[in-house]
Amino acid sequence: MNPAHENNLAQPVGTTLDRYIMRNQSEFAYATGELSQLLRDIALAGKIVNREVNRAGLTSIIGAAGAQNVQGEQQQKLDVEANIRFIRALTNGKEACAVLSEENEDIIHTGNCEGRYVVAIDPLDGSSNIDVNISIGTLFSIYRRVSPIGTEATPADFLQGGRKQVAAGYILYGSSTMLVYTTGHGVAGFTYESSLGEFFLSHPNIRIPATGPVFSCNEGYWFEYPEYVQKFLMSCKRRTMSGRYVGSLVADYHRNLFTGGIYLYPPNKKAPQGKLRLLYEGYPLAFIIEQAGGLASCGKQPVLDLEPTDYHQRSPLFIGSPELVAELIAGNMEPVTASAYETTSDLHSV
Repeated sequence: MNPAHENNLAQPVGTTLDRYIMRNQSEFAYATGELSQLLRDIALAGKIVNREVNRAGLTSIIGAAGAQNVQGEQQQKLDVEANIRFIRALTNGKEACAVLSEENEDIIHTGNCEGRYVVAIDPLDGSSNIDVNISIGTLFSIYRRVSPIGTEATPADFLQGGRKQVAAGYILYGSSTMLVYTTGHGVAGFTYESSLGEFFLSHPNIRIPATGPVFSCNEGYWFEYPEYVQKFLMSCKRRTMSGRYVGSLVADYHRNLFTGGIYLYPPNKKAPQGKLRLLYEGYPLAFIIEQAGGLASCGKQPVLDLEPTDYHQRSPLFIGSPELVAELIAGNMEPVTASAYETTSDLHSV
């Protein structure tokens, strides 16, 4: 046999997600294996959704499902499919006593009353982009329940606040499928190897650059943005920063996490409280970005410090490289003029 070929055969394939979780389980305050099982359940559902995403055009599951979700948004067929897959995986895994999904108005009780965790999830963010083959993703947030073990979960289990998350992450379905997560000890990324059916550690200790060349927002709402946001964006353009926005939150966030940059979803007339959901979009992304050395703000204060009052609560989001987010917040401290968007008159930096 060719010696070079022998060397190739001897190369290790890498560290699997399961092995990584087990090796690092001691970093988690409640190292009993339950959190590890939860992450495996989410990864399993992610593998199934990845399969469905990759064959969507061949199986007639692209396009609208013909109904609206609790957000008043048109449900896509893959939204329904992904919602079923993740709820089923978390139910069968036995560790989650309840699930909160973007697709359901109320919490979903799994029947696992002995489970010590609850999971808030957006099963398929950006699913309308499936029809045009743009990357989409899954977002999740995990809490240790505060209600008594052996009983059904309560609203208090989900409304603990962003600082109480014990783990959070996302799965990006793109040119390669990646799972990125944190348990509060840094951020790790795993790439899916479809021939082996495993996620392998590909990006240990992810750190976002202190600044970056990209700003990501929907400039179609320019004239409805608060004045401090307009000024910040003008500053970005004067520095010839690149505008990169595909309208898929996970995809835009993922790019900026690795290259450096800022993602903005400010308030506007149609969405004066912002559009993104706090519990299963804002909180998990903010947890990850802070662990990666970045910042996440609603324009008033850190996203993780926002007090939750509702399952599907919305919030503005400014997230990414710390220097860029800090610059935007500093601009919010300046007096605004009468021409500024009306909902921003009380905005200030903490």
